[in-house]
Amino acid sequence: MEVVPAWAPAVGFTLLPHTGGFLGSNITKREIPTWYQTLQKPSWCPPNWVFAPVWGTLYTSMGYSSYLVWKELGGFNEKSVVPLGLYAGNLALNWAWTPIFFGAHKMGWGLVTLLLTTGTATATTVSWYNINKTAAYLMVPYLAWLCLASALNYRIWKDNCNKK
Repeated sequence: MEVVPAWAPAVGFTLLPHTGGFLGSNITKREIPTWYQTLQKPSWCPPNWVFAPVWGTLYTSMGYSSYLVWKELGGFNEKSVVPLGLYAGNLALNWAWTPIFFGAHKMGWGLVTLLLTTGTATATTVSWYNINKTAAYLMVPYLAWLCLASALNYRIWKDNCNKK
């Protein structure tokens, strides 16, 4: 008798990245109308309402990608340590950005975190390519958004570096 339904890992992996986004949203909701609103932002900064649906879509895509890799490699085993370990490190960095940038108001450290996140996301995508090409391709929008987010974080940091 099978204890875990066959669909459960797909759902679990797909929802996992949303955990950090959900926890970070409490910080973001508190800081947007107060601190973030006072910052100078570039003209190309997306409106605030764009971020939640974009991150929701990206987290879903990342999570499903990780499921595809996990399934292809036969679960958690010796073969999955590096590709899923890179992904786990990437998620940790991704989740750390909100408390650093919004919670601690450390824009420069937020940029460092984003650059590390982009590096680990790139390494994850490259490691997944030979395992499951679909999983790697599903990471491309995330990589593109991280580039935009890094440029935005840099611009906000440079334009507001004298603000307390």
